[in-house]
Amino acid sequence: MKGIAGPTVGMVMAECAQVGLMIVSKSVMSKGMGSLIFVLYSNTLAALLLLPVAFLYHRRTQLPSLSFSLVSQFFLLGLLGCLAQVFGYAGINYSSPTLGTAMLNLIPGITFILAVIFRMERLDCRRASTLAKSIGTIVSICGALIVTLYKGAALMTKSSSLSLHSYLLLPVQSNWVIGGLLLVADCVMASAWLILQAVVLKKYPAELIIVFFYCFFVAIQSAIICLYVEGGESSAWSLKNRMRLISVLYSAIFGSAFQVGVSTWCLHRTGPVFVSMFKPLGIVIAVVGGTVFLGDTFYLGSLIGSCIIVIGFYSVMWGKTKEEKVDPKVGVVQPNSQKVPLLETIIEEI
Repeated sequence: MKGIAGPTVGMVMAECAQVGLMIVSKSVMSKGMGSLIFVLYSNTLAALLLLPVAFLYHRRTQLPSLSFSLVSQFFLLGLLGCLAQVFGYAGINYSSPTLGTAMLNLIPGITFILAVIFRMERLDCRRASTLAKSIGTIVSICGALIVTLYKGAALMTKSSSLSLHSYLLLPVQSNWVIGGLLLVADCVMASAWLILQAVVLKKYPAELIIVFFYCFFVAIQSAIICLYVEGGESSAWSLKNRMRLISVLYSAIFGSAFQVGVSTWCLHRTGPVFVSMFKPLGIVIAVVGGTVFLGDTFYLGSLIGSCIIVIGFYSVMWGKTKEEKVDPKVGVVQPNSQKVPLLETIIEEI
């Protein structure tokens, strides 16, 4: 029990930081800050913070040289991450942090679909693990459709004393659907990013340096897009508003450095299954935080859809834990260890 006490506290803090980022981003974007500029400033500051930390931490680590091929993969990681962040923040702006957190639980299922499509994972329907992942993916997608297309009755709302604030931030039905679709696109980009990240880690096992290059390239790519979309309008780029500045600082420090660092530490201590099990906790945190701080209303459709997504999520994760892999040296089928990376069976074939 003592061995998992630290990682448990760490993962709860990481989930709180992630949901906090969603709440802060929606708050600042509802007041006029563009999602592209938010992504640009956040990743620029995160890259500046990670630069000394990453190279000091890995200064004694024997690493391969940075070839053009490797830097190209860093660039592609940045592109996928940039698209994921833009879609994600825009989706939260149209909907709510609760919907955004619920949709994050689709990532394991979508990752499984992409791995099958690109023949990185074998689809053997005779195995219980494959059936669990397949059924769990379908269930998760059904839950996503429910939480996006069906609102239902209001279950939890903020007090009437702040009803005007609640009214201003509550999205209409059409915006809710648009937000859900954008969040699905975010999950697809994030799933592709996870697969590519696993490949890159196999070639260059330095997590902090990879995260630095990721933030660096996201900053460059988002800057190019911002210059084209926003132009030279000074008000769009301004950080004089205190809320904008605080949001950027929070995103860079807690959204990138802290959350990624804590999650990586917990991953090394306990394995990917333990880390993944905390994702549904974010839904509860988002419901409370969104209602208290943003005046969001929690709907029956969100409750039903989130529960279905969580069931599908745990089905996929159960399938991953029950997978077996063949040891090529002895030809014996062995169960996966809890500490085997989630995509190790994929990247070993690449």
